[in-house]
Amino acid sequence: MPTVSTEAIVVGVGVVAAATYLFRDQIFLKSSSSSVPTIPSKAGDGSGNPRDFVAKMISGKKRLVIFYGSQTGTAEEYAIRIAKEAKSKFGLASLVCDPEEYDFENLDQLPEDSAAIFVVATYGEGEPTDNAVQLIQNLTDETFEFSNGAHRLDGLKYVVFGLGNKTYEHYNAIARIVDRELEKAGGVRLGERGEGDDDKSMEEDYLEWKDGMWDAFAKALGVEEGQGSDTADFVVSELESHPEEKVYLGELSARALTRSKGIHDAKNPYPAPITVARDLFDIDADRNCVHMELDIEGSGISYQHGDHVGVWPSNPDVEVDRLLCALGLYDKKDTVIGVESLDPALAKVPFPVPTTYQTVLRHYVDIMAVASRQFLGAFIKHAPTPAAEEWIKTLATDKEQYAKVVGSGCLKLAEVLQLVCGADISAPPTKENITAWHVPFDLIVSSIPRLQPRYYSISSSPKLHPTSIHITCVVLKYESVAHDKVPSRWVYGVGSNYLLNLKHASNDDQVALITGAKALADKHIPQYSIEGPRSFYKSEKIYKSPIHVRRSTFRLPTNPKTPVIMIGPGTGVAPFRGFVQERVAMARRTIDKNGVEGLNDWGKIYLYFGCRNSKKDFLYKEEWPEYANELHGKFVMRKAFSREPPFKPDGGKIYVQDLMWEDKAALSEAILTAKAYVYVCGDGKNMSKSVEDVLMRMLGEAKGGTAEKEGAAELKLLKERSRYLTDVWS
Repeated sequence: MPTVSTEAIVVGVGVVAAATYLFRDQIFLKSSSSSVPTIPSKAGDGSGNPRDFVAKMISGKKRLVIFYGSQTGTAEEYAIRIAKEAKSKFGLASLVCDPEEYDFENLDQLPEDSAAIFVVATYGEGEPTDNAVQLIQNLTDETFEFSNGAHRLDGLKYVVFGLGNKTYEHYNAIARIVDRELEKAGGVRLGERGEGDDDKSMEEDYLEWKDGMWDAFAKALGVEEGQGSDTADFVVSELESHPEEKVYLGELSARALTRSKGIHDAKNPYPAPITVARDLFDIDADRNCVHMELDIEGSGISYQHGDHVGVWPSNPDVEVDRLLCALGLYDKKDTVIGVESLDPALAKVPFPVPTTYQTVLRHYVDIMAVASRQFLGAFIKHAPTPAAEEWIKTLATDKEQYAKVVGSGCLKLAEVLQLVCGADISAPPTKENITAWHVPFDLIVSSIPRLQPRYYSISSSPKLHPTSIHITCVVLKYESVAHDKVPSRWVYGVGSNYLLNLKHASNDDQVALITGAKALADKHIPQYSIEGPRSFYKSEKIYKSPIHVRRSTFRLPTNPKTPVIMIGPGTGVAPFRGFVQERVAMARRTIDKNGVEGLNDWGKIYLYFGCRNSKKDFLYKEEWPEYANELHGKFVMRKAFSREPPFKPDGGKIYVQDLMWEDKAALSEAILTAKAYVYVCGDGKNMSKSVEDVLMRMLGEAKGGTAEKEGAAELKLLKERSRYLTDVWS
């Protein structure tokens, strides 16, 4: 066991003392407002065991326990929503739990008048999220004993809502496993199992499911709707005075605010200097693809090929201004505010405080998301005019109208607030052309999800680039569907356009940005405050991007003798650039030691890449021949250009799966005999399914059978043995 020196202990005590002194006002925050409701104290756990959720429920007089399995925060948000609805409908308090923080031996001890709710996402190849692994193991392991000495949960009342995506094979697999195992153990489900589909509308799936669930829930628990109240989750107070250096202006933690040294992670991203930023697409192309290199030297950050880098964007300036105007807060945007939770066990303050109105909307909440129908319902009573009230009520209650106007129009909250007041949402937002809604800011804090990092497959190898991380990102920009009340507009992805802003600034490009003075209908890109809080993301002429690394299991086999088949059209090629660099670095070492002959028994590396045009969007076109030279015949790259000849005999476009079929003999031999690994990265909606279909066809044929039987069996075997790995998105 490693020992801790006395000096380290002294330093640690000193750091804690210093931090306590510096943030004494925040820790013991006193609001200048005299109308702040009393905040109830946290209930003790009643048992001395912090992992005993039943004791916490009983001590806190809570009848519901809600477990969430969440990878990106969405399942946690739905868990909190369910808890809030239980409180407002029935007056029932809930304990919302991260399952990895609790033990499940006493799940059978849940009081008879209580219920357990499971809100779980399915991740990867039908896997539980990281924080739900132990929960799923306990439920599926029939040798696992609850406190009754058996694997039984007789009479346990439970609810299940799953989050998944139908473009993936194992749609909502984890929710179905939880439901199946609880029922097998004697549990009683309340209502139907809910399944949300992120490929279409998770929100609508949730809204359609919840009413029937609550009816069954009320009947089983003997409660009636109307026993609750519509109470606020937070108190927002404007602070008359507060030391400027202690106000959070976009920093995510105390470490970030004080610039303290320490580990860089999701709570303390590293401001990585940008050393290279260029567009990979041809200058005449109608799209952008940013290649960016981020310097991590001296940061303590390390990565492996196949990992993801999380980039923390802000919201664009024009949308921050729009919502400030819509909420009547533009003149108070720099006012310092404190936020306190009225029920810390249910609703934690989602960002560090004290902060400012502008900072919350720019850095902490996702104001760029399409406004949800349920969220719009909360604004009905705050409408500034009868006409606005009638229209927003229609959008909140009429599913078809909402889909046509808000869904197809990709309208954000501020745009909806403008639209229902008769304003032109294509005009630059100002105080003069936007009617202010006097909405309590606590509603914004409790209802708009937290702004999350955007994750990108790292497109470099640490063996060739040990001090830099490379990103390959297509910039998202598309036109919304026109409606008689909403004209077609440009819609911009938050993270990719943030990176494009950084690229332009790093190169001092002269481009037209959307600001308060620019017409929103023009094909400009939105402007971001890329210098960051307190200009921390700019040093002289060097811009920085806040990042952290997320580990992945998307890895090459350790033995270079094993063949590798990689399918990555478009930016799906990003991780495979890192894979190839990894093999190049290994080849250099092998050749230095044993000469080129040392590569003779290496397996081949196949890369199937596709794009529209060989001259406009062929990513890293100049690099692949160099890698091929260094790998001395072990690297084979096949390219499909869908919008240029050659075409199929019937005139159809050629895609990566067509090239795979042409190479079916070599690929089948590599998979069945040489035990090749297969990797797929890119579009999960169409491409990955087509690749699987081709694999089943070729493997079925090679086995002398059919795609449906022998081919499917071989593909299943590849997945079970972790020789078929995907990194796809919809």
